[in-house]
Amino acid sequence: MLNKKDIQSLPDDRKITIDKVGVRNVRYPITVEDRSNGIQNTVADLDIFVELPHHHRGTHMSRFLEVLNKYHKETFIKNLPDFLEEVKCALNADAAYTLIRFPYFIRKQAPVSGIASIQSYNCFFEASLQQDYILKIGVEVPITTVCPCSKEISDHGAHNQRSLVILEVYSTEFIWLEELIEKIESTASSEIYPLLKRVDEKYITEKGYENPAFVEDIVREITLLLKKDNRITSFKVESENYESIHNHNAYACVKWCKSKGRK
Repeated sequence: MLNKKDIQSLPDDRKITIDKVGVRNVRYPITVEDRSNGIQNTVADLDIFVELPHHHRGTHMSRFLEVLNKYHKETFIKNLPDFLEEVKCALNADAAYTLIRFPYFIRKQAPVSGIASIQSYNCFFEASLQQDYILKIGVEVPITTVCPCSKEISDHGAHNQRSLVILEVYSTEFIWLEELIEKIESTASSEIYPLLKRVDEKYITEKGYENPAFVEDIVREITLLLKKDNRITSFKVESENYESIHNHNAYACVKWCKSKGRK
């Protein structure tokens, strides 16, 4: 029988509270809600932390995984408050945090041929529990943008590029990941599709040319859409162009909170 001193539980006299201590990059299967199919099984990378009081030397890392083992078969976002509460209790902490990053898969149809295929989006949940429970939902959406300036000054064509929009929202009610993805894609010069035939490529090329947009346009249009959604109380939206004719990227960001306006 192991009869050794529990070093983590020893007192500490340096009087420094650690804001977050725990485990990072835990690869684990989870279940999330899917608007079309009810649920979707995926694999997440999780960071799980607690606040460590100044009088404790260390935390018990194994307990994070012990709690997680009870939840991976549940629909995770619905059970995050219970999960964090159990983490707090298991670690005797006043605050618990988690960041859950995962690929989410949506069946998309090509715009003309109608051929269906699967596209993945990187998504994340960021949750905390102190006195109150706070959940932020995030998506990363690749899009295509065509440069308005290039179109204006060129006799033929315009340069375009792959862009990435990252959106994080805090809401008072449930929001589907698909809703956030659709809002972003509606502002793009064109959506991105996993499988296209030639008729689809023609459509996307011409659609993009007729809908040029700067990174500034993208974040402003998304802002207008999000501010109309009464469920959303704050958000951060970033857009980055991986420029095709420059050796740098173009970037824009808007932060907004309903109670304060733009931050």
